[in-house]
Amino acid sequence: MKTIKIFFLILLPFLIVACSEEIMDEINKDLNDTEVMPASNILPDVELRSAFETTGTDIAWYATVYIEHDAGTWAQSYDADQRSGQNSASLFNNNWDGIYSVMLALNDIIKKTDPATGSETDNFWARGIAQVLMAYNLAVTTDMWGDVPWTEALKGTAVMKPKYDSQQSIYVAINALLDDAIVNLGKTTVKFPTFDYIYAGDQNKWIKAAYSLKARYAIHLVNVDNTAAAKALTNAALGFASAADALIFNKFEASASGENPWYQFKVDRSHLSASATLYNYMNARSDPRIPVYFSKVGGAFVPAPSGAAQQTQGGYYSIAAITATTAGRTAPIPLMTYHELKFIEAEAKFRSGDATWQAALQAAVTAAFAYSGATIGTYYADQVVPRLTAGNELNEILMQKYIAFYEFEAIESYNDYRRTGVPTLNNPNNATTGFVNRFPYALSETSSNPENVPVIDVYKNKVWWAK
Repeated sequence: MKTIKIFFLILLPFLIVACSEEIMDEINKDLNDTEVMPASNILPDVELRSAFETTGTDIAWYATVYIEHDAGTWAQSYDADQRSGQNSASLFNNNWDGIYSVMLALNDIIKKTDPATGSETDNFWARGIAQVLMAYNLAVTTDMWGDVPWTEALKGTAVMKPKYDSQQSIYVAINALLDDAIVNLGKTTVKFPTFDYIYAGDQNKWIKAAYSLKARYAIHLVNVDNTAAAKALTNAALGFASAADALIFNKFEASASGENPWYQFKVDRSHLSASATLYNYMNARSDPRIPVYFSKVGGAFVPAPSGAAQQTQGGYYSIAAITATTAGRTAPIPLMTYHELKFIEAEAKFRSGDATWQAALQAAVTAAFAYSGATIGTYYADQVVPRLTAGNELNEILMQKYIAFYEFEAIESYNDYRRTGVPTLNNPNNATTGFVNRFPYALSETSSNPENVPVIDVYKNKVWWAK
């Protein structure tokens, strides 16, 4: 008995220390830093980041310079305008890493809601939304860079050097994601509308968004798929029924940390000025949107000549009117608008020989005016119809779309130009150095995954669907 007492006395301090460490570990645990995040709680972040990072920052800011909605008149944007350093691997490194980070979070939602292996097997609502946003982010990635990692991507340390999948195969994956999303969004599920910043849990609107995106990605392929126009029309018929259905993020706040990224970019850096290319096309059409689109300098509109403007950090040239006022702080970011869908319909119908393409075009132009806040008046009859002469129809459809997309829809305008060559651009550096046909691969990839990164020249090599 004495021996047992002595043993217990010797062991007691160790038990106390062990118990104390376990208790302290529990006490020190941050209960607000959860290790398991419900899918519905991840959605607000990926919706915001899809609008802010993917749609609303550098990718769009460079695209607007390349397609001459804006001229780059300071710093990196001036370099883009001059075609200086556009092959640099560091140029879009942050965007590449950011968009894959967004897709990693979306993949987490998709895995959590997997009907067979997930922890939320009946959360079809979150799964469908995540699939729509995954398709959107993946499409932006492949449209900007071409062949990109997909089948071996988003696997963390399991695959450190993912292979690059062809853009053609990635487009198949994009459509598969959207098809699956449509099915999932049509199922009965538990809804958490307060966690959906875009549609507040309206599954029918997400379904329309999925079909509308399918129409967009179909029209991208008109150069490589003879059925592209027909596919675009089939999906457009099930897409947005009005502007109220459009895929738009409209939750920005009038604060330094919550404002529209375009406004923030203009106020903080002032790299962009309104391009004379866009202004002159609009001026030739007596476009009523000119004062809605552009600010004045000294009482007059002063657009900057793309590729030939002087360097200035604001004050010399006109800029986008929406970002010239504080109203731009909370301006919405469109991932896809209703007027884009109607322009797709007009183009697809014209390519298909459907005589109703003019009605679709008029609806597109009318919707674009409504979105801008301008009054259309007799613009369509006076300026558009006379230009729909034989052989010029498609050019004017695409020109009206180009005008309508200023300024926040620059990414799609860049895609349109690369697949159609409309409109005629005026930057003299396109002839001397070359047009920027795609984005250079990121430094994070060329340095850590060089065996798989394609070797490309942004001035010479086009993405698959633009060839």
